[in-house]
This record gives sequence, structure tokens and C-alpha cells, in this order.
Amino acid sequence: MRLGKSKLGSLVFLAISVLFAGAMLAGCAETQITGAPVDHARLRDGIYDGSARGGPNKASVQVTIRDSNIVKIDIIDHQAWRGGIAEETVIARIIASQSTRVDAVSGATNSSRVIMNAVQNAIEKAYINN
Repeated sequence: MRLGKSKLGSLVFLAISVLFAGAMLAGCAETQITGAPVDHARLRDGIYDGSARGGPNKASVQVTIRDSNIVKIDIIDHQAWRGGIAEETVIARIIASQSTRVDAVSGATNSSRVIMNAVQNAIEKAYINN
């Protein structure tokens, strides 16, 4: 069986479309939360950088520890489609609860989790004997 140029072109386009769609869906997998309540006894004061990636989202943060507490979180970079709405709320929840496992912002679940994980990454660098 011989395919004409137009049928062959259509098959190639279809194959590329299926591969692209699969790659996009794989990139949207749900990000797992790595965070937990902060172990204050092990925290060293200072400023620590952290980052995380999940699905199509990525975040870099700078966390300030003072008197063994999270006192400030700055988002250095946050690549997200709609997840910018999560930034202020998730940061406020982390500082208030002193935990990197907080409720996600509705409509920005993945971005919320990526921010939590980036802060957790920074906190792990702040732990004594780490």
C-alpha cells in the first residue's frame, strides 16, 4: 500500500500532535507536597534560598529565619500560568502556621504546592546537622 503525500503528511502531523499532547499532560501531573511543620529546635537563623519544580510550575524563594522562626519569605521567581494568585496567601499561611504544609489556594493548587516545596527546600538548608 502506498500513501500519497497528503496522507503521509496528515499521519506525520497526527503523530506529532499526539506526542505533544502527551508531553503536555505529563507536565501537568499533580505535585506532591514535601513539607511539614518546622522543627524549631534545629533551625539556624539566617537567610536561605530554596527552589522547587512541579508540572509546568517553578518557584525560587528566599526564607529568613530569626529566633528559630520563619519571619519572612520572598518569592524570587515564580513561573506559573495562573498560580500568581497563590503567592501572598501561601506565604502568609506558612508564616502563620510555621509549617510548609498548608492549605493550597483554590484554582492554583499546583503553584501553591510548588511554593510550599521551595520553602521546604530552604528550611532544610537552615537545619542544624543537615
